[in-house]
Amino acid sequence: MSIIQVILLAIVQGLAELLPVSSSAHVVVAEKLMGLDPTTPQMTLLLVMLHTGTMFSVIVYFWRDWKETYFASSEAFNRFAARLLWATLLTGLLGEALRKFLERSLLRNSASTDIEQLFGRLDLIAPALAAAGVLILVSGLIERRRRNELPLTVSSNTFTESVRQTSGTVSFAQATWMGLLQGLALPFRGFSRSGSTISAGMLSGAPRQRAERFSFALAIVLTPIVIALEGLRLEKASRAAVSAGTYVSMRSSLGLNLLGLVCAFIAGLIGLKWLSSWLEQGRWHLFGIYCLLASIVVWCLHLRGL
Repeated sequence: MSIIQVILLAIVQGLAELLPVSSSAHVVVAEKLMGLDPTTPQMTLLLVMLHTGTMFSVIVYFWRDWKETYFASSEAFNRFAARLLWATLLTGLLGEALRKFLERSLLRNSASTDIEQLFGRLDLIAPALAAAGVLILVSGLIERRRRNELPLTVSSNTFTESVRQTSGTVSFAQATWMGLLQGLALPFRGFSRSGSTISAGMLSGAPRQRAERFSFALAIVLTPIVIALEGLRLEKASRAAVSAGTYVSMRSSLGLNLLGLVCAFIAGLIGLKWLSSWLEQGRWHLFGIYCLLASIVVWCLHLRGL
């Protein structure tokens, strides 16, 4: 990999990871267009570093908001923590069940049954993008209709109630739907994690600010787990390469990976600012339209043999 390739992939990952357009789909397509193999240990290591960069950008961007909302009191924290752990548990259960199902069905006759072998398949990414696009589009249009139905002037009591409802955490029912949709996003590249969870929260009645805030809190819990799993996969691949006599040390690429982390961090902050701005302006549905168009492009690339 060259420095330019790493920077471009970091920008793609940093922006797309925090926008509801599926970073994994965009990174896979970008890697293929650059002639890189998304399933190699080298690309796995880079992806781990890029995910780490975007995780730090989420912490920096949301920390003040989380502190004022989730850490305002022990009661607020306990309420938030219970919903966060419940949603994460549902994510893990559904994600693991889907992983086993896919490995025993789509990969049953493959040389390798690792779920990662599916991550580079554009014929699976395209419909996943389309599904995410429909979900985002529907939730965005419903939310936009609700905004338009609000009276132009509101009383101080109504304003206070609005602030109260958007400043807390999601309900258990909303956390349930968000956790399940996040689990569905794990094995399917193209089914945006942030897009699906925020949409699930909005469709189940959560104000968009509350759904966004909780969605990225979920990401902070999930990302270290994903990084650890990718690290184990990298270690497994390295041991296999040593046994086969094809091991190539990746220490020389440490500088490139660190560069990718920093670039992904900066791009992540920009992506979060963009996302929050569009949510405030009622433009959430436009991300759904983008995902639908992107699914068409990805499918065309698949038909061309990419």
